[in-house]
Amino acid sequence: MKKILYPAAAVLVLLMAAFTFITAQNWKISSGYSIKFTGKYADGAFESMKGTVVFDEQDPASAKFDVLVDVSSINTGNGLKNRHAKGEKWFDAEKYPYIHFVSSEVVKTATGYDAKGTLDMHGIKKPFTIPFTFTRNGDKGVFHGTFKVNRGDFGITTPRGDESDYTHLTVTVPVTAR
Repeated sequence: MKKILYPAAAVLVLLMAAFTFITAQNWKISSGYSIKFTGKYADGAFESMKGTVVFDEQDPASAKFDVLVDVSSINTGNGLKNRHAKGEKWFDAEKYPYIHFVSSEVVKTATGYDAKGTLDMHGIKKPFTIPFTFTRNGDKGVFHGTFKVNRGDFGITTPRGDESDYTHLTVTVPVTAR
């Protein structure tokens, strides 16, 4: 009897382990994403992003975001402002070509989820939380987040200690299951 139970238990453990690995969903970032920003001195969008997205709304603890935004893709609608934003006094795109976010934890909240991790911008890394929602439609989905970043925390502008230090972002990222 024991000879039958051990192999059966081993198969059961393997099946449970396989199910655990299947629950984390890998997503491919689709075209049509939007990274819009508004601030006291400029409004616009970043037009180039890439990254890795692993997310299952039923198991947010298994989620992982690793996203790069290309600083040189900034578009304010004004060529002079674009050059200024990419220049040494602001983003310094030549020296710091990417804004990089890597999550360390994703938690469910009353209104959606929080991706907690590290934001690396302008050569400065800081803990950062991005609140977001996720809407699934079969093998597709959309991540949406609205948040603000204190530019002074990352050495972009001289902090004034008021709301003008902040840039407000609205990010919408459609994804397709891999």
